[in-house]
Amino acid sequence: MAVGARSGHEGPEEGPEPLAGSPAAMTDDSGSRPDGESPDADGGDSGPADAKKQRSFWKELPLLIGIALVLALLIKTFLVQAFSIPSDSMMNTLQRGDRVLVDKLTPWFGSEPQRGEVVVFHDPGGWLEGEPTPEPNVIQEFLSFIGLMPSAEDKDLIKRVIAVGGDTVQCRKGGKVTVNGKELDETAYIYPGSTPCDDQPFGPIKVPEGRIWVMGDNRQNSLDSRYHQELPGNGTVANDKVVGRAVVVAWPLTRWATLPVPAAFDQQGLSAAAVVAPGAAGLAGIGAVGAVPLLLVRRKRRHQDALQQD
Repeated sequence: MAVGARSGHEGPEEGPEPLAGSPAAMTDDSGSRPDGESPDADGGDSGPADAKKQRSFWKELPLLIGIALVLALLIKTFLVQAFSIPSDSMMNTLQRGDRVLVDKLTPWFGSEPQRGEVVVFHDPGGWLEGEPTPEPNVIQEFLSFIGLMPSAEDKDLIKRVIAVGGDTVQCRKGGKVTVNGKELDETAYIYPGSTPCDDQPFGPIKVPEGRIWVMGDNRQNSLDSRYHQELPGNGTVANDKVVGRAVVVAWPLTRWATLPVPAAFDQQGLSAAAVVAPGAAGLAGIGAVGAVPLLLVRRKRRHQDALQQD
């Protein structure tokens, strides 16, 4: 056998060389590409696409954060805001450390505070005089900025509205709080063992229009309207100082609860207008009914006198 000749049994026959650019030409015997990248199961190349998607996400992330912050600020400004309860003045309805959500939307539509509502309001002036202002940390400042916590610089209070503009409110020692002559049954919300006002009786006080009279549910541990009668407004709070109505206890979750208006404020005749109007309306009605026959009698007499003169 000539040197260099190959026997049919020495190895497989070599087939035709693959065309340049074909898949066979671009992979070795292990199925790998010469550049070290491996194709997808469907033959596609996912490396650059995945990288592009990842880069797009990081580019969009600041925009998403910005949108979230803007929405949080809008919600804080116009819809709801979280407030922390700093004292025991509203026990047991609210306890120190509770977080409440305050409805800030309805006041924008002209809604005014109503009797029985729990409201947050800015210091009317002198109520929190001498109270220390805590130094917030960075996290607290950020949370207050987006509305998840109140600002440490804002001196706000939370109390229950007892009377509104036009009402006459009073409370005698040993007695109950009365609004326009109607006694309030406050057992559903005042702190167990508290008296309505034995520590600080007051009144009668006529609440000016556009203002409210507020009291804490923990009467013997609440520096409310009763204790600020020497200030302008005689202890009342201007409606424009009200931030909004507390509607729900949101934190801790074990104390989650709504804050409805107690039934004591739903009784008939509690409104100042309702107390005065029925009597006035009744007198007006009686006068109108009585005036009709009197006019008829006078007209009849005048007619008879005219006939006699003729």
